Amino acid sequence: MTSIVQSRLDALVARCRREVDEGRLPGYQLAVGFENEIVYAEAYGDAADRNRFHTYSAVKPTVSLTVLELAAEGLLDVDATVASVLPSFGENGKHAITLSQVLLHAGGFPTAPIGAEAIDRQQRLERYASWHTTWEPGTRFEYHPSQAHWVLADMIEEVVGRPYADVITERLMTPAGQPRWLAIPEDEQGDIKDVFDVGDPIDPAEFKALHGVDMPETEVTNEALRVFNDPMVRAGGHPGGGGIASASSMAGWYQAILHDRGDILRPEVKDDALRTIRQTHPDPLGTRANRTHAFTIAGADDQKALRGHGHASSEWAFGHGGAKGQIGWADPATGISLGFMTHGLDRNDLVVGRRGIAISSKAGVLTTPE
Repeated sequence: MTSIVQSRLDALVARCRREVDEGRLPGYQLAVGFENEIVYAEAYGDAADRNRFHTYSAVKPTVSLTVLELAAEGLLDVDATVASVLPSFGENGKHAITLSQVLLHAGGFPTAPIGAEAIDRQQRLERYASWHTTWEPGTRFEYHPSQAHWVLADMIEEVVGRPYADVITERLMTPAGQPRWLAIPEDEQGDIKDVFDVGDPIDPAEFKALHGVDMPETEVTNEALRVFNDPMVRAGGHPGGGGIASASSMAGWYQAILHDRGDILRPEVKDDALRTIRQTHPDPLGTRANRTHAFTIAGADDQKALRGHGHASSEWAFGHGGAKGQIGWADPATGISLGFMTHGLDRNDLVVGRRGIAISSKAGVLTTPE
């Protein structure tokens, strides 16, 4: 019978603790899921068991899966245009962009302006009309940090007639035995860890030497991420980056999705989300995207670590990380799920990437005897 190998778990815990002991992170939570339960959890450094953290983009799959469920019910159509549901979005040459393209970060509007603040829905709908594409939809993969999931959230509200965060909670979180991740009321935020900068800035020359290109400009800056400390932003429930969760909740949710037999997702939705790769274009750094409508799949090639998975992950490991090293994934081959949350915003994304690969790689072999 497969079980967790204690020496492997010890190695994972030791690797995580090094980040605090050597001064790179102020604290973290680590959680390991297996056989539909949390089998290990710890808070280390200045983090506590009771704390919740900013998941940032690790919340995105909950939005995408809700959209897929609504599509399975006939309330949405992934092959139809966004403008058929949100007419203002079709302005400025965006009339042919489909819901599927938005889910796959293929919509062509990755730099459309929209902030983390919880702006009024009517203002969002008006803003969509002014957005324009920077490349032909469907021809590329370029991560849409905020834009795509605001559109998805408004499509949820349009067809259900209720706040998207409530719909996501009721459909994706409560059946999975997990608390609300989006739109946390201000009077319920006392346990959330504020984020702050740590580490030294990245050396552009080191980045170029590693990737062969200059560092791309992105809206996901430390300054932008610190905005999520604002109670009003947390309460607003940014659908692309405003998740609030503990590491145990993250690992527990992935266990629930992994073991779901139709209580959370329809079987056809789960199969599509976990097994049907629809986005294979390379990202701007040359890594094949390998995305379903909801998750990034590890893949069978040598680029799985560049997709947020560990070197030891199986081909069908699925997950979605968050800015500055928030980790969430599950691996059907081993039954392991992982949650790692920190409030330290490392200024060096190369350090963040190496940390995530190291932690995920050690978690990926927890059931493998030495």
